[in-house]
Amino acid sequence: MKITELLTKDTILLDMSATSKATAIDELVEVLLSAGKVNDKHQFREDILAREAHTSTGIGDGIAIPHAKSKAVKTPAIAFGRSQSGVDYDALDGKDSHLFFMIAAPVGANNEHLDTLARLSSMLMDESFREGILTASSKEEVLNLIDQKEAEREEGESQMSHSTKRILAVTGCPTGIAHTYMAADALKAKAKDLGVDIKVETRGSGGAKNVLTDEDIASADAIIIAADTNVDQERFSGKVLIQAGVTDGIRRPEQLINDALKSDAPVYRGSGNRSTSASSGKQKNAFYRHLMNGVSHMLPFVVGGGILIALGFMFGIEAHVEGHETYNEFARALNTIGGGNAFGLMIPVLAGFIAMSIADRPGLAPGMVGGFMAAQGTSGFLGGLIAGFMAGYIVVLLKKLFANIPQSLDGIKTILIYPLLGIFTTGIIMFYVIEQPVGAFNTALGDWLQSLGTGNAILLGLILGGMMAVDMGGPINKAAYTFGIAMIAEGFLTPHAAIMAGGMVPPLGIALATFVFRNRFTKEERDAGVSNIIMGASFITEGAIPFAAADPGRVIPSLVVGSAVSGALSMFFEIGLPAPHGGIFVIPLVEGSALMYIVSILIGAVISAMMLGLLKKPIKA
Repeated sequence: MKITELLTKDTILLDMSATSKATAIDELVEVLLSAGKVNDKHQFREDILAREAHTSTGIGDGIAIPHAKSKAVKTPAIAFGRSQSGVDYDALDGKDSHLFFMIAAPVGANNEHLDTLARLSSMLMDESFREGILTASSKEEVLNLIDQKEAEREEGESQMSHSTKRILAVTGCPTGIAHTYMAADALKAKAKDLGVDIKVETRGSGGAKNVLTDEDIASADAIIIAADTNVDQERFSGKVLIQAGVTDGIRRPEQLINDALKSDAPVYRGSGNRSTSASSGKQKNAFYRHLMNGVSHMLPFVVGGGILIALGFMFGIEAHVEGHETYNEFARALNTIGGGNAFGLMIPVLAGFIAMSIADRPGLAPGMVGGFMAAQGTSGFLGGLIAGFMAGYIVVLLKKLFANIPQSLDGIKTILIYPLLGIFTTGIIMFYVIEQPVGAFNTALGDWLQSLGTGNAILLGLILGGMMAVDMGGPINKAAYTFGIAMIAEGFLTPHAAIMAGGMVPPLGIALATFVFRNRFTKEERDAGVSNIIMGASFITEGAIPFAAADPGRVIPSLVVGSAVSGALSMFFEIGLPAPHGGIFVIPLVEGSALMYIVSILIGAVISAMMLGLLKKPIKA
């Protein structure tokens, strides 16, 4: 449906008298009532206000698009109002609104009003179009401008369907909470700016969404993988393929898209072989990608199992030991499920999926066996890491050695040769070469941690806490987090407590700063600050990323200092955390003073907020 089928001369008001948001809404509702589009202005007004309570529809650049589905609407319609003097409509950019489009849709309108809203929003992003509407001398001129703009849009879509390049993308991060979707949004927004058609598959914590079909892939000109986890590439064989980390998808989407459309862009040939023009970016992030594939598959075992262990400790540290005076059968059950089973699978799963990332499915069995040997022996978490990478590259070597066997014997490679020789070779190396020296290193590391004086422990907490805020979910953050999990596996709980405290500070510090120093942030940032309270309390460090991306020189140092202080205080108070996760959910499980742990986190958040207030300059109205 065209916009001018909904917007007519009797629903246009070129000279609004409103002086406030409330009176602007009343004036436009009255226009729709007079035109016979609504039958109950009070009900429709309440529905409009209910939508405004969710988020202001003052989208900025002088535009407001109030809208609602309502049983008071008789006929779908749009009312347009214009205020030359402007109205404070709580716009996202803090400026007055001059152009108002009120969309009225009946209940059961099948979201048609949202499609209209999207088309209107797109048109109004054109500054020349806005200027034309603002200076139009008659209602007929307004309608003509809108018809002309819709015709241009339809012509552009027609040309795009015939000539625009089509790109597919896959985004994914180890936790699948924030980075996955931020990268997808950045790629889609930039593709739209460049006139490129794009579809993005997101591989988040809830599984793959918007999955790329065989038809999508067949019609695509290029594929972008912006992920820190393993993505099945075989389906993209014969297509231009650009690989990068998930943060690259967030920070440099334009470069990725341009690289994908270059005439000499690398073509993926399957089984890990690429054309000679393959980008070096893949090689640079391969180690991190393989590691994160293992970590992402390990996390459910770590979080679920670790928290069950910690819950068992609430009955007493020895409550799971039969014969102990504090013995509790339910505590024993929790410890068995969480520790003996879920948590016990942590290292084998880590190693198995690292190997699978390197060598595809044939790497899984050798990697898991090597990881299990590490878990059962003394090499532990570090031994599991080594086993995963070693098993993966052993299988890659086996693939090359047996690449030329007769085709009739191909079937036995995956069911006999790779598992037999892969498990044997990995196991032998683990047994005779890896286990003893790595076990000795673990013992030495444990002795060193136990011997740390107060000063050295504080220094360690300072470093680990600060690392959590450097890239907020990136490689440095994940390195600290992985170290903390390794320490829990070895029985040392204080480092992970410092890491969790440091990870909670960035979003909490941001939230506090947006409340205390409101004039340093835009309205949109202040609104986002509210959600950072929940993110910080839930240990989602990524909530601070939009602020850091917008002003890295001031925001990142402020967050790093606050997180570092929080980690140091956690170590000073000798707080231990048996649960391999963070947030308010695990604070009752800490060993030591839960109160002082909360104090450590809050002090770090206050420091970050105060630094932001000092470093950021007030925004000019």
